[in-house]
Amino acid sequence: MTGTPPAHAPGGPLRVGLVGYGLAGSVFHAPLIAATEGLTLDTVVTSNPERQRQARAEFPDVRTVASPDELFDRAAELDLVVIASPNKTHVPLAKRALEASLPVVVDKPVAGTAAEARELAALAEERGLLLSVFQNRRWDNDFLTLRDLIAEDALGDVWRFESRFERWRPKPKGGWRESGDPAEIGGLLYDLGSHVVDQALVLFGPVTQVYAESVVRRAGAEADDDTFIALTHASGVRSHLYVSSTAAQLGPRFRVLGSKAGYVKHGLDPQEAALREGARPGPGWGEEDEALWGRLGSGESPVTGGGDAAPTVPGDYPAYYAAVAKALLEGGPNPVDAREAADALDVLEAARRSARDGVVVAL
Repeated sequence: MTGTPPAHAPGGPLRVGLVGYGLAGSVFHAPLIAATEGLTLDTVVTSNPERQRQARAEFPDVRTVASPDELFDRAAELDLVVIASPNKTHVPLAKRALEASLPVVVDKPVAGTAAEARELAALAEERGLLLSVFQNRRWDNDFLTLRDLIAEDALGDVWRFESRFERWRPKPKGGWRESGDPAEIGGLLYDLGSHVVDQALVLFGPVTQVYAESVVRRAGAEADDDTFIALTHASGVRSHLYVSSTAAQLGPRFRVLGSKAGYVKHGLDPQEAALREGARPGPGWGEEDEALWGRLGSGESPVTGGGDAAPTVPGDYPAYYAAVAKALLEGGPNPVDAREAADALDVLEAARRSARDGVVVAL
């Protein structure tokens, strides 16, 4: 759906309330909101005094409050709520925002189940409000490059899509993301898996079969930290997706094989690292050194010089919030509809069942 422009100060930017100032809120959402024309970061919700100080130091004009209650008490003074709090809070907070007649952006995963995501989407549609999901990896440099290569028919018919989001973290860090409590919606399947599954669906369409292997490898870990997902798309493409915290040697981020050529790309998009280091969107944002460009070709490994360098399209996380602002101010399209996120959750739920029961799950 398109966004319904909310009432706000005439001629002024849309006022954004951000719930959560951990990794997602402080590194991704706050800087991107602040960098977007038409949006202003009005309020940050965090009960942590240190994070409150951090938010005020970064954004001197921002208000900080300790609870969502304090935010929703001022609902009439806001135009958009962004939910970047722990996964288990996404559904209740998104529902509360929509019931307060506020458009909502929710970090991924929007919910623990596809049914919950579709219920939220129905509520948003009933109220005529924007409900968007922050799937920022759709604006990664390698993903944008691959989309262009497919559109240009540089690969021919794509036969196999391999996508890896691997890390080497042999010791658990703890916290809710690594909790074994199902209520926390932790583990890599729902964390990084939300990204790789979403990308596969955007590129190659609906899935008919899901097979997965999910393991807890590290001593003291409670949630899956090494997961493989195999998807059969209705289009005939096979996607092999890997998410791991236990990869001592990192594989290529993408390896895509087609009837004409293949594309191999190593390394992660630089935007997250830049944001973590305090860099902000501006000239040259998202650009990658030529030495890191992927290789496009056939018949020889890129390690031994096979193929040609394929220029990497600059990553563009700012495009997400620019699209949100346009949706709300001009009625433009939702950059990531919650029903698309629900389709990805169908796949994640099937993967969890496949890994648990050792079966292929038909969708």
